[in-house]
Amino acid sequence: MKLRIDLKSPVPVYRQIVDGLRIALVNEQLRPGDQLPPVRRLALDLGVHFNTVAQAYRTLAEEGWLEIARRSGAKVIERSVPRGATPEAAEGFQRRLRELVAEVQAHGFSRGRVVRELRHLAETLERI
Repeated sequence: MKLRIDLKSPVPVYRQIVDGLRIALVNEQLRPGDQLPPVRRLALDLGVHFNTVAQAYRTLAEEGWLEIARRSGAKVIERSVPRGATPEAAEGFQRRLRELVAEVQAHGFSRGRVVRELRHLAETLERI
């Protein structure tokens, strides 16, 4: 798994790390029992401060993805999936999706390309 961040992005770096790792977790590229790189090593690899990586790891631990222990670092744990989304979560999802579509269109993506990308993502999700 290769984690990439964009230092020029308006999205905070810790959030990019969280999002990248969450994608790997959801897609089972990282599985329960897998050990994540030590905070300092990942920080060096990404060229960011170690506190940024530590914040990302803490966020994922709060979401129930990781177990963090002194000396042994961060390990992926079994996470129970919530049964259904709350109305607030569904509304937040719809809002974030609309914001993302507006953002990529503002960067020059055509509506057709956005539709193709969303269809491709939907097909991928249906296969999982």
